[in-house]
Amino acid sequence: MADEEKHEHKGVSGFLSGFTELLEKLEKLAETGGEISRTGSFPAPQRTQGTKPTQGVYGFSVKMGGLGGKDFKVEPFGNVRRDRATGRSVVEEAREPLVDVFDEDERLLIVAEMPGIEPEDVHIDLSDHTLTLSAQRADRRYRKSIEVPEGTRREGLSVSCRNGIIEISAAKQRA
Repeated sequence: MADEEKHEHKGVSGFLSGFTELLEKLEKLAETGGEISRTGSFPAPQRTQGTKPTQGVYGFSVKMGGLGGKDFKVEPFGNVRRDRATGRSVVEEAREPLVDVFDEDERLLIVAEMPGIEPEDVHIDLSDHTLTLSAQRADRRYRKSIEVPEGTRREGLSVSCRNGIIEISAAKQRA
């Protein structure tokens, strides 16, 4: 079961307006398994003079295993963050893409949604236990740091991009 909705509202109040409905869907999701995704956008209030207005994009994906499965994962995405120092919401230039990570026997597969991005726009940095994925094309910027298992290797790293869906395959070191 996949349930996806998009909301265009003014400010954060629009995000909160569907909270009761979301809780009901989460209860159903816990029983049957599946995924719920919500997105929304609003014009960002702050703006540097001489730049185009930034749009705040926020969203999350909730995935649960069915039949009493204990797997539960909430994955936020977008470019709206809470400033830890002030507690206020801030709209950043780079959006955090929606990412799925599949830890398979021989490899790590990372799938990211980056609409408008072409293969030549994608940049990957792998250091220690962190893979950083970034991309930029025109006014679209994306950035996400992903914790990867020990033994994930730079050698044999492959990247493909089709219609804004980025797939990264990284070989894992054998034990």
